[in-house]
Amino acid sequence: MKSRGKSINLFLMDGEATGRIKCTLANWTGVAYKIPRTELEKCKDREDLKQSGVYFLFGISDDSGKDMVYIGQAGSRKNGEGILNRLQEHKRNPEKDYWTEAIVFTTSNNSFGPTEISYLENRFCNLALAANRYEVKNGNDPTHGNITEEKECEMEEFIDNAKVVMGTLGHKLFEPLRKPASEQEGEISEKADSDVRLHLERNIKNVGKVEANGMQTSEGFVVLQGSHISPSDDDTIPAVIKERRRKARVDESFVLQEDVLFNSPSYAAMFVIGKSANGLTSWKNEAGITLKAMERNGDLE
Repeated sequence: MKSRGKSINLFLMDGEATGRIKCTLANWTGVAYKIPRTELEKCKDREDLKQSGVYFLFGISDDSGKDMVYIGQAGSRKNGEGILNRLQEHKRNPEKDYWTEAIVFTTSNNSFGPTEISYLENRFCNLALAANRYEVKNGNDPTHGNITEEKECEMEEFIDNAKVVMGTLGHKLFEPLRKPASEQEGEISEKADSDVRLHLERNIKNVGKVEANGMQTSEGFVVLQGSHISPSDDDTIPAVIKERRRKARVDESFVLQEDVLFNSPSYAAMFVIGKSANGLTSWKNEAGITLKAMERNGDLE
């Protein structure tokens, strides 16, 4: 079934894109806020941020340079404190000084109870872990909670909208680097998914043969899990690629344990080979046609 479009309303609360943003969807009771850490105090008079909800703290790891997120929940209290109070507690906590902005999900009708926010926290954590784009800082897997099948369907619909909103607010936290075939739109898209899968094979002196699979996406070029990368590299590749290779999750045979996204097919090829390479000629389809020729002939469209 073809996906339908969505109407999203973004309200720049401070009149600028770097300030606080309120986000709503047509015909959805959910409300999302994007709040820079430095602007948290400006939210103290917002009644909907004193409700129950789920929040995300975003930052960047000083050690790995990877995007990080902490996912939590906050219930409303008798004294009128809820999500905002929890965020202020995190701001005062020296162990959570890494985060620079928060994204909050609540509702316009204050309909979340303990069961709903526990379910959402659990599902959001698992979705983020499965997508593997961010380092998830949660120490323990949040409790799923007991929920009726009717309420579960309602929460899953909320999650579908929240995923769209999260991406709109700048974080592809829940989006895998490549969509499973079952999520593609019909048979044509499933065929397209297999058509753009490309292969690289190279014999390297003192190393032997390395082989990798990759594919182009709307974000760049993905080297796929299971690819075999060279255990060594040289100074013909950029320092940033050397660093990506050093931090890559590989097993003892240098087989990649996760999908890895690059801005270009050339950077992806250099990551695999460990030497300077032209990605447009290194990556080929099953028929041996180079990516350069496929782009020239329009075979990727």
